[in-house]
Amino acid sequence: MNRKRIRASWPARLRRVMIKRKAAPFLIQERILARRTHQCPFCHRHIEEGQLEENLFVCPECSHHFRLHPRERIRFLVDPGSFRETDRDLTSLNPLDFPGYGEKIRRVTNISGLNEAVVTGIGTVEGWEISLAVMAFQFMGGSMGSAVGEKIARTIRAGVRLQLPVVIFTASGGARMQEGIFSLMQMAKTAAAAAQLEQAGLPLFIVLTDPTTGGVTASFGMLGDVILAEPGALIGFAGPRVIEGTIKKQLPEDFQRSEFLLQSGFLDRVVERSRLRSTLAFLIKTHTLPGRD
Repeated sequence: MNRKRIRASWPARLRRVMIKRKAAPFLIQERILARRTHQCPFCHRHIEEGQLEENLFVCPECSHHFRLHPRERIRFLVDPGSFRETDRDLTSLNPLDFPGYGEKIRRVTNISGLNEAVVTGIGTVEGWEISLAVMAFQFMGGSMGSAVGEKIARTIRAGVRLQLPVVIFTASGGARMQEGIFSLMQMAKTAAAAAQLEQAGLPLFIVLTDPTTGGVTASFGMLGDVILAEPGALIGFAGPRVIEGTIKKQLPEDFQRSEFLLQSGFLDRVVERSRLRSTLAFLIKTHTLPGRD
């Protein structure tokens, strides 16, 4: 796909807020799940839950894309009743006996309703079968520990085994430092799995969502045959403050936003959430060889 320059029509800088729950402070951006009314952090409009859900959790006033829970993302993407989750019980251990790590996992599991920072499985999009992984920023900032890396790798290898295209939605703050070198090794593992998919002649479609940073960006996140992103998503490796402190220069306001990366040639397209399903269906169809459907 040719990388075309398009004029950004989305907010260049989106404000984030910290939501404090009774159980523990947890960054879930602008939404508290199951709340009846939400406030857009950019235009401050109050939006009813039903209206927001009907609009795929995109602000009807300013088009700000709220972060999605992976279950919501899957429900909006795949054909009804087609998703079969895989490796649901695969969770991280505490290989380094990091203090408080096990308790933090249990607490975040109770808050998010997930037992890891990625949900994987097999489903169909407009009748086309795919191997799918959806990362969850709601679970420890979507950090990639050993279980997350293993689930991503298994998702890609399932594509090889079943001769299916692979779709991965990223949302991550990077490697999970509580697991040290075990976490960093997942970068090589997932990249190797992506290479196996390429050798099998099967496509890898990556959708970068807000935020995608650190080790995920530095590994499988930028290895897709086609790389899409949602509008306004923060995408990068190190944070802008770290970069500014290193190079001693002020960065552009829209630095590391998806529109900036598109203009710089790192992305193939920025796609509104309402068009993601049809866009992915088109890509899956056009990249599937006859006899492989």
